[in-house]
Amino acid sequence: MTDIPSDPRPGPSKGTGEQEWLNPGVASVGAASLFSDAGHEMATSVLPTFLTSTLQAGPAALGVIEGVSDALTGLSKLAGGPLANDPARRGRLASGGYLGTAIATSAIGLTTGVWQVAILRAIAWISRGIRSPARDMLLTSLAPKSAYGRAFGLERAGDNAGAILGPLMAAVLVSVIGIRETILLAIVPGALAAIAITIAARQARRTLTPVEGRRTLSLNLSDLRQAGLARALTPAALFELGNLATTLLILRATNLLTADGRSLTAATSIAILLYPAHNGAATFASLGGGHLADRFSPRGVFTAGAAVYVVGYVVFAWEQHRWPILLIGFVLCGLGIGFAETAESTVVAHLLPEHLRSNGFGVLGLVQSFGDLGATMVTGILWSVFSATVAFLYAATWMILSVAASGWLRPRSQRPKDPAP
Repeated sequence: MTDIPSDPRPGPSKGTGEQEWLNPGVASVGAASLFSDAGHEMATSVLPTFLTSTLQAGPAALGVIEGVSDALTGLSKLAGGPLANDPARRGRLASGGYLGTAIATSAIGLTTGVWQVAILRAIAWISRGIRSPARDMLLTSLAPKSAYGRAFGLERAGDNAGAILGPLMAAVLVSVIGIRETILLAIVPGALAAIAITIAARQARRTLTPVEGRRTLSLNLSDLRQAGLARALTPAALFELGNLATTLLILRATNLLTADGRSLTAATSIAILLYPAHNGAATFASLGGGHLADRFSPRGVFTAGAAVYVVGYVVFAWEQHRWPILLIGFVLCGLGIGFAETAESTVVAHLLPEHLRSNGFGVLGLVQSFGDLGATMVTGILWSVFSATVAFLYAATWMILSVAASGWLRPRSQRPKDPAP
């Protein structure tokens, strides 16, 4: 991407325009992601122990609950696209989605059966999916087009920072008040997230141009294809097919550290301490990647993210047992996800006109959710049948393919024209 079209909305003078992207609305969206992720990560971090120790369920139950919930997230993001296409509906969708996630997540602390946990987790993740296109549409209405990368980078940074804060709060609270009570208290940051996104929605309403009538509910798949979304999302799909759940990184680190003669407890503790480095790197990469996407191109940021992931996966494929090397692997993967996710959202925002943008965000969410689910499942099978080295090299191959296809991220209008015959 080269020149970015100017934003048609009225804005500040040229001398101050570069500072105006970080307005109260954009900051509120970032705060909503921070609080919401902190809340559900509080519950997620203790959910395995709650299921196995308190409810006496096995690992299979956790796997089914998480797998089904992730799939529902992808489908609800797709459904959320048409719903968010109506500007008058976006604020309610976003606020309701954040509040629904908070209530359903914290209510898990009241359950007495695994089936109750499954239902509430599904409701929380459906709410999480439904709200995503509405949140992203609010962001594009709050930020000038020249700052889409920074706006999405701030939102992603808030999400990644919440993934650090949530487990840390859970670790403290569990030792003080217990597991059930910790899950129940997840309602607090979740409610703060709902308040923050409501503030953003009110700010966005001041920037919107009134729309005649209500827009129809449609996926608009044909229009999205004609706009070039399928081509642009091909590199993203390849990337997501190699985007592994961080639990696999933690498991690999634990196994490698145990093989060096450490006890399982010591190896697990070290691996868990290394994990925040992943989310910390992702936080800074989201912020930096957003600035780079606006200054240069989202395509370059995406390519850098996928390339860094290749090196990170090679580190995890390597049969070595030193924690500093594993720390480098966690940091590299964190940088990769921070760059790539910020670039993917920025590409969709720039590529599509306003009336198709929410549908595009919904399709992107579906690609991300089902790609990640497939990547983790296939890699787990390869790990079990062959080895961890084979599994991580398989994931690295998808990242290499996404780098090779990254040229398709450039919109047609900005790709070089075919030479005249």
